[in-house]
This record gives sequence, C-alpha cells and structure tokens, in this order.
Amino acid sequence: MEYSEYKRLYDALNRPEDIDHFLEKGYDQRLLETLYTQKTSRYVKKHFHYVKERAPNMLREWKKGRTLMEIADKYRFPPILIAMFIFLEDGANKKRFWEFIKDPDMLESKQTAEEVRDVVKNDLVYSPQANERQKERGIWGETLLQNWLDEQGIKYRTEKDLRGGEGQKTPDCLLDEPMNYDGKKICWIESKASFGDNVEFRFNSRKQLCPYTKLFGPGLVVYWTGCLDDMECPEDVYISDISVLEKKLERISE
Repeated sequence: MEYSEYKRLYDALNRPEDIDHFLEKGYDQRLLETLYTQKTSRYVKKHFHYVKERAPNMLREWKKGRTLMEIADKYRFPPILIAMFIFLEDGANKKRFWEFIKDPDMLESKQTAEEVRDVVKNDLVYSPQANERQKERGIWGETLLQNWLDEQGIKYRTEKDLRGGEGQKTPDCLLDEPMNYDGKKICWIESKASFGDNVEFRFNSRKQLCPYTKLFGPGLVVYWTGCLDDMECPEDVYISDISVLEKKLERISE
C-alpha cells in the first residue's frame, strides 16, 4: 500500500463507525480493524497514565448519572478501559472487573449491567470479542502460510515444533532447507496478522526478525492484512503482503 493511502485511512479511523464508512468504499474489514486496533493501542500506550489519573473525576461523574459510554466519549478513550478506571476507583479489583465484563449479569444493578454491555459492544480493541477476533486473524494468517507451503510440497517446522528452552526465539515456519524467494535466499517465514507500517515493522524487527536472522539466516515476514510499499528492511529480512500467495518458492540449486 502506498503511504498516502495508508495515511488517509490511519488518520480517519478514530471511532468504530469509521470502519463502516470505509467498508462501504470497498476496503477489506480485516485491514480496517487491524489499522484501527494498532492506532488505538498506540494511543492508549501513550496516554494511559494521564487518563487513569482522572479516575476520581470519572467516578464522581458516573455517580452523578453520566453513563460509562458518555464518559468514554468525553475522554476519547476505549470504553472498557474507562469502565475499568471507574470500577477500580470505586473499590473493585481487576479480576472482579473482568468477570463483570465477561458476564454483566453478575452485577447487582441492572442499569450498571446494561451500561457494561454497551461498553463491551462499543469497544473493538479491548473487549473479549475483540481479543477473539485478533486471535482468529492470527490463526487465519498462519493457516494461509502453511497451506501455501504445503501446496508447494515444501517441508518446514512450525513454532510449536521448534519450541525449546525458555526465551528461545522461533519463527512461525522454519524451512527444512533454504529456498529461493524472488531471487533471495530465505530460511524461515514469519506470519503477521498486523499491518506492516513503519512502527510495527521496526518493533517486529527489533524483537523478532533480526534475532531470527542471527539464529537461522535470512527470512521473510508476511503481513497478511497489508504493508507499506518500499519499506527499508534490515539486512537479511524481506517483507511481503498477501500477494505472496501468487508466488512460488524455488529450491536453490547446488
């Protein structure tokens, strides 16, 4: 994806309803949900403590009759996190709070239970359903990768096969023998259900991809929901999106 298109999408995805707007324009739902999730998560990481410090004010507003969603809209923060700040400030512990999120009927107040249901419905990043969708995207990507390799008769070991000692870094698929990908030698492939923008790629490179090159040699990372065109890659790390499925790996002749 060209940076100008990515920037237009990224800047415009501020609320769940923005996803619906771009769905109507023909954009892929996985792409939109991924970009929205990444943008929201980064915003939360940057502003978490600042917003959390306002919890006493939030609790007072809630006690005066404002709903959890109204307070979340005021602070422009994910609804479930706003609810968590308020509940913890009101004396609940985190374990109990997440029990309420999973089953609002546990709450004594029917009004509060309804507010919690509304919070869960409107949080596309931190709700249990959102976590399930993120897991499903991860499984979807890994399945695409393994099917692609299987169809070509290429042997590999999965992360589960490779899982060894504590702290050992393992790619999703370690090829049994090096292969030729677009004229480049690769020894492993990593599957990512995230969008490969500069922030995500730098993080992945530092935490996973570059360490893989030291352990296993050069490799490929596939961002299934998309990635920016022409990103600068570290040595021995190559990048692709779902278009990788249109290509074939070739054995390296001796």
